[in-house]
Parts: sequence; structure tokens; C-alpha cells
Amino acid sequence: MIRSPKLTGIAYALTAAALFGASTPLAKRLLPVVEPMLLAGLLYLGSGLGLALWRQLSRRASDHPDEAQLSRRDAPWLAGAILCGGVAGPVLLMIGLAHTPAASASLLLNLEGVFTALLAWFVFKENFDRRIAWGMACITLGAIALSWLGRPDAGLPWGALAIVGACLAWAADNNLTRNVAGADPVQIAMLKGLCAGAVNTGIALALGAKLQAAGTLATIGLIGLLGYGVSLVLFVLALRHLGSARTGAYFALAPFVGAVISVFFLREPMTTGLVIAGFLMAAGVWLHLTEHHEHEHHHEPMEHDHLHTHDEHHQHVHAYGDPPGEPHAHPHRHEELTHSHPHFPDLHHRHGH
Repeated sequence: MIRSPKLTGIAYALTAAALFGASTPLAKRLLPVVEPMLLAGLLYLGSGLGLALWRQLSRRASDHPDEAQLSRRDAPWLAGAILCGGVAGPVLLMIGLAHTPAASASLLLNLEGVFTALLAWFVFKENFDRRIAWGMACITLGAIALSWLGRPDAGLPWGALAIVGACLAWAADNNLTRNVAGADPVQIAMLKGLCAGAVNTGIALALGAKLQAAGTLATIGLIGLLGYGVSLVLFVLALRHLGSARTGAYFALAPFVGAVISVFFLREPMTTGLVIAGFLMAAGVWLHLTEHHEHEHHHEPMEHDHLHTHDEHHQHVHAYGDPPGEPHAHPHRHEELTHSHPHFPDLHHRHGH
């Protein structure tokens, strides 16, 4: 039985969640001195520049890249992901943070997992079962409690709605990125950071935003590198093993990290809505963590390129020039195969049910 891909994917997703969750309250602290759109741009720009430096250093240390590189057919998927998750999402989040307590904003970000799952299920036809659906229902109810309980003021919570919009943009990003998840995750995250960061930073400066001192810029860059760049690299790796909906569910732990930091380190109040939302969202995440999916399934013939080892799904013959050692990346063909084992909608299990 093949269990390690699930455990590996969960580890990637949880680490990505922790890094991104910590970045939300830290970014909130910078908003009084940095305009929201400029902050969004600089966070992604710091991510892109940091990963570009890392990629350059790692390529100098190796004769050939370990990961498969992006191809021309990946361009439309990546462009859509950059527009949704790199340009629209961060701007909406920074606007929302400017009008929402950091703890509430952190838990509200759980909606990204819900929207990711809904798009994966109904647009990209990823499989789901009753347990997964109930988990998403709990997370949604938690977000509603967080948005409205303890808010007697009249009118719509515009800050919360902006964060909801950011979650929807990132959900589209997650599902589009799934289609290029077999390629080098550092290259994917680097291009997202550089493109999205340059666009948002340029727009902000054109609208009159002022750059901050070098120390503030360095702080923003470091938050962006860890909370957006490294987090995104790990998220892409998790997509390979778990698919969009389940990776989004595990990533839903990110807001809990942000909420803990906000309450215990930034001294924000512990509200009734926060407590109720925390219990509901924790229940939803637990339902996803304890899922078990196993049945006999059939693999159609397929050709693609990604980092792999010669496991049960990779019993192919090497051609001249293919890289030695494992893991390695090269174009390879999968023959027809029928078997049964625990699995998730990873690169090799996107079959119907």
C-alpha cells in the first residue's frame, strides 16, 4: 500500500500553512506605514527576488536541474494563476486587513480552502465524498460566525468582504496552479512573485505611494519570501500529492496560526465570534485530516514530465540521455494499470468515480 505520498503532501501543506498564517498578522502591523497595494506588491516582489537568488545559487551548484521546467503549454495556466493569486488576491487582502482585526482576518482566510474545493469539485471535476463536504460546511459556518458575531454595527463588513474576495482569487489560483504542479515549484513561485510584485508595486507607485526606509523594505521582503515564496513552493509540492481540494483543506490551518499570533503576541481581544469560529473550523479541518480514500481504479496511458522515483506508478525504461539517480525528472510514459491502494487526486489519480 502506498502511504508515503499522502504523508509527504500533508507535511508540505501544513508547513506552507504555518508560514502563510504567520505572515498575515505581521503584514497587518505594517499597514499603518505602508499603503495596502504597495505592501501587496512588495511582499510578492520580495518573494520573487528571494527565490530567484536561491534558484540561481542552486543551479550553479548542480550540472542539471532536478525538477522539470515549465513549458510553453503551461503558460496560459500560469498566467491565469498569476493574475488571480498574485495580482488580485494580495491587493484585496491588504485592503481587508486595513479594516479588519488581524485575528478575524486570519480565521476568515479559511474560506480559501472552501472556494478551492468548490472550484476543484464542480469546475475541475476533482472527486469528493460526504466527509470532505461536511468538513467544508464546518469551515464555512465558522467564517460566517467570524464575520458577523460580535459586530453590532450596521452595514456590510467591507473589510471582511474584501478578504472573501482575496480567498476566491486564491482559490482560482490554486486550481490553475494544479495544472502546472509537475514543474519546478521554485520556478513557478518565482515567476508569480516577480510578475505580480512588479505589477502591484508599479501601480501603487504610479498612484502616489511612497517607498519606505531600507529597514522596512527588508522586513517586507523577508515576510514575503517566507510567507508567500517558500509557502507557495511547499503548496505546489503538496498539490502534486493531494490535489487542489485536499491541499486547500490542510492549508486551512494557516488562519489558526495567524489567530494565535494575533491574540497572544499582538494582544488583540478574544471575541465570542473568534472562539465559535475556531471550534467550527477545527472540526472541519479534523474531518479532512481523518479522511481515507481507497478503491480499485484504472490508469489510462499518459505522458508527462515531473520529478519522480521508480515506484509502482513509474515502471518505465530510460532512454539515452535521461538523468541517472533518483529522484529525477524527464519525459516519460505511463502504460495502462489497474490496482487498488489509498490515494488522492495527485498527478496520477485524476480519474472519475
